[in-house]
Amino acid sequence: MKMSTKLLLPAALLALLTACGHAPPRNPLAGWVPSPNQDVRRPNLIVIHFTEQESVQQSLDTLRGRNSGGPVSAHYLIGADGTRYQLVSDERRAWHAGAGCWGPFTDLNSASIGIELDNDGKSPFAEAQVQSLLLLLDDLCTRLRIPRSQIIGHQDLAPTRKPDPGPLFPWKRLADAGFGRWPAADAPPAPDGFDPWTALRLIGYPLDDRAATVRAFRNHFRGQDGTELDAEDLRILHALATPAPAAPATHR
Repeated sequence: MKMSTKLLLPAALLALLTACGHAPPRNPLAGWVPSPNQDVRRPNLIVIHFTEQESVQQSLDTLRGRNSGGPVSAHYLIGADGTRYQLVSDERRAWHAGAGCWGPFTDLNSASIGIELDNDGKSPFAEAQVQSLLLLLDDLCTRLRIPRSQIIGHQDLAPTRKPDPGPLFPWKRLADAGFGRWPAADAPPAPDGFDPWTALRLIGYPLDDRAATVRAFRNHFRGQDGTELDAEDLRILHALATPAPAAPATHR
């Protein structure tokens, strides 16, 4: 069938504009000589939040607008019924973490994927929501090659500012599925002379305010509040900060 030239021109223009929309940005001050030795920038960890709001719709409005502190966003929001919403592309920088640090990472917005969970901060997390989160974590860690141990809470990186996802979040459930870090149930007590502050730093926690850091650690690994370390905290810290022994070599 012969197509009119009048129809071909708009179609060709539309195709050109679409191609340009997906093309990588190029600096007009330099000639474009592309190298194949490149890749997209990948996040190195995943930060879990709770919304502390009343509904998914309220959270969607917040994450796409401005609040009293300015614009805020996250890559994903998961409703209590397990419905997943993506607000920011994985390779883009979402404004979810704010000031804080985790190990060597100081610009957490640039280094992480942010996942918000529809939760008021006082209620247990719904089963459908946890199942949906586990599925999303598996996808993100597999597809973006994020280490499965690098799943943390907002409070972990910003213990002086943030309480989420709070002591009710099921971190052990995630660990049982292979995400995050968790001590072995049979880990021995910490030895005499063990330094918990060095262990906290090695795990990734900031130590600017030690009481706030202990509270974040206890919320994460004990599901309890508190600003003083006890013997069980020391046992957990020793287990987390001590490298696992290497598996014996097999010979054929």
